Amino acid sequence: MAPLRLTIDGQRFRDSRGREVTIRGINVAGDAKYPSKPNQPSHIPDNFFEGDNVSFVDKPFSVDEAHEHFGRLKRWGYNTIRYVFTWEAVEHEGPGIYDEEFISHTIAILRLAKDYGFYVFMDPHQDVWSRFTGGSGAPLWTVYACGLKPLGFDATEAALIHNTYPDPSTFPKMIWSTNYTRLACQVIFTLFFAGKDFAPKAIIDGKNIGDYLQDHFIAACKQVATRIKEAGDLCDTVVIGWESVNEPNRGLVGNQDLSAIPSEQKLQKGTSPTAWQAILTGSGRAVEVETWDFGGMGPFKSGTVLVDPKGSDAWLPADFDDSRYGWKRDPGWKLGECLWAQHGIWDPSSDSLLKKSYFGKNPRTKEKIDYEYFTNNYFMDFFRKFKTDIRSAHPDCIMFCQPPVLEIPPSIKGTADDDPKMVYAPHYYDGVTLMTKKWNRYWNVDVFGLLRGRYIGPPFAVKIGETAIRNCLRDQLSAIRQEGVEYMGVHPCVLTEFGIPYDMDDKYAYKTGDYTSQSLAMDANHFAVEGSGMNGYSLWLYMCKNNHQWGDQWNGEDLSIFSVDDRPLPQDPIASQFISSSGTDLSSKSPNASDSPSISRANLKTTLSTPSISSQTPTTEPELANNPGYRAAEAYVRPSPLATVGNVESSGFDLRNCIFTLSISASSSTPEDLPTEIFLPAYHFPSDNVKVEVSGGKWEISTEDEEMGAIQKLKWWHGEGPQNMTVWGVKRRQGIALGKEEEEGYLEQCQSKCLIM
Repeated sequence: MAPLRLTIDGQRFRDSRGREVTIRGINVAGDAKYPSKPNQPSHIPDNFFEGDNVSFVDKPFSVDEAHEHFGRLKRWGYNTIRYVFTWEAVEHEGPGIYDEEFISHTIAILRLAKDYGFYVFMDPHQDVWSRFTGGSGAPLWTVYACGLKPLGFDATEAALIHNTYPDPSTFPKMIWSTNYTRLACQVIFTLFFAGKDFAPKAIIDGKNIGDYLQDHFIAACKQVATRIKEAGDLCDTVVIGWESVNEPNRGLVGNQDLSAIPSEQKLQKGTSPTAWQAILTGSGRAVEVETWDFGGMGPFKSGTVLVDPKGSDAWLPADFDDSRYGWKRDPGWKLGECLWAQHGIWDPSSDSLLKKSYFGKNPRTKEKIDYEYFTNNYFMDFFRKFKTDIRSAHPDCIMFCQPPVLEIPPSIKGTADDDPKMVYAPHYYDGVTLMTKKWNRYWNVDVFGLLRGRYIGPPFAVKIGETAIRNCLRDQLSAIRQEGVEYMGVHPCVLTEFGIPYDMDDKYAYKTGDYTSQSLAMDANHFAVEGSGMNGYSLWLYMCKNNHQWGDQWNGEDLSIFSVDDRPLPQDPIASQFISSSGTDLSSKSPNASDSPSISRANLKTTLSTPSISSQTPTTEPELANNPGYRAAEAYVRPSPLATVGNVESSGFDLRNCIFTLSISASSSTPEDLPTEIFLPAYHFPSDNVKVEVSGGKWEISTEDEEMGAIQKLKWWHGEGPQNMTVWGVKRRQGIALGKEEEEGYLEQCQSKCLIM
């Protein structure tokens, strides 16, 4: 049997010849969140609730378009894809009815990804459960299976849905994420993970709704894994692993008082009901609830408002026809009534709360439930089932374990769950930047430190100045990685989501072409992950259809590194004409320059001098797209080790000074046919304007037409023991000039933290 293309060696990834692989990944693609037929981004309301009759074929893109997208990502230096797909895409028509045409399309796209040399791990994606609860992921029928009525969500605010919002263009930014703390998601996630304990009357087809939902979700993923296995040439050659469900949420499990906002609930925006208030409005009662907004120092109460459903409710009527989907609901589960009332939590006749701590303890063991308990019990029960079924189809696959976001990982170190073929896959976003859609260079907050109780209050977690902010982001990621080691054991850690909003400052960049804020934020995030000691990342997001008006076409988000209204970063033609080395000059083939504007030696300096300010291409929205730029690409198209003989001890890129550093430890010298390889983007490091210093050995820079994508690499043949490399490229301003004090602060930081030699 051929050796596995990617294996795990303790805390590191290795290729088939033993070199350490650094995961430089991208999420592909956000287009997979909504169907192709009908084409229904989240701002389109037409026929929204006809969710059974959809198709996701040609998502994330068609076979014909795949070469354009994969080629672009290859040139930008990515070697890994987190492949986004949804449960809805596989099983939208009804329980157990799989869309084999979509699965066949997926296999065709994966086969093309193989041609480009990518590593791929599969991401069964969800956000706040489903499109029909304001996000993406699960099919419409799962909402009905839980006894909920999607047509009632708008009036009751059981979910805030972009598709049904009166004016989609004014949908509040990031309000979608509050759906986790609204009725629909609270009900569904509670049932999914803990239905047997907290909703024992919810029986469908002879099993509890929790088992029913989990079994169908896992079976749908297994169907995809099985088809990939049957394709014969994809498992372990391109598809190297599977991630567990994206961003799991506990719903109401562990809520100690339904009448109060939990102290651990850090996100409040718009109307912010308690769970008890959400239960009341979900049953048609008018309730006055608090409203919150997100300001410079985080969430703050802005007032109160009456939420009046005017008699509408969020529960299926008693005459709902369950035969529509072929299931049989147990007579003990009565439609037309709130499920929680049926379990004695409240009395609809008097609207009184009877059991405010109903979800606070495990009803079987009487143990108090917190998020750590939820993760170690309910989440891990699910993860074990998911892993067993996926491995039955793909025995050698790497499992990317993603516990609840920013919560303590499962305590499995040294147990049977301490799987040697497992990766810790956390997520992290700079919440201040994400929620305010501004890059604040003056202050930020150590959110992770606050969550772990390292400060007596939020004011003490504030970090002042850009240097402190960058270091704080890095230190938070480092702490997340270390926490994984402490709780889960020695495994690689891959940050499978992080990113920045591009529509900062009321879309100032789209009106002016000035992407300075985006470039600074993107660079700070990459500086953080590079300095954290993690084994790689997958950046959120690549979106094929992003534009300046609707962003990622989903809930007002705009995190894609690519937009049809911006220009791709130009390729440097000079890099294709030379090979620079510590030895003899050679020649090489020209790179694929399909994304490249026409540039030459004469205009190269002008072209590169303002990397984020350029172009005059007109579009149908002049105010938002008359000055397309390079979308801060100078910050994410950055050098990185790809395959290292030995172990990577540290690496980093100082964008402002265009200096890349790498320190490794090698147990032996490099064979002639097996050098250490580094992605060295020609944009920053044109081959005739590069300075390289190494502690020993020889090196060579060449542009190679490798696996259908021309990229510039630095190859290094070195000896054993500690080895160091420093590479200088073209230094230029990052967006706009900075003040003298900021420049000095940044230089001091880089000298101490960026490993400049």
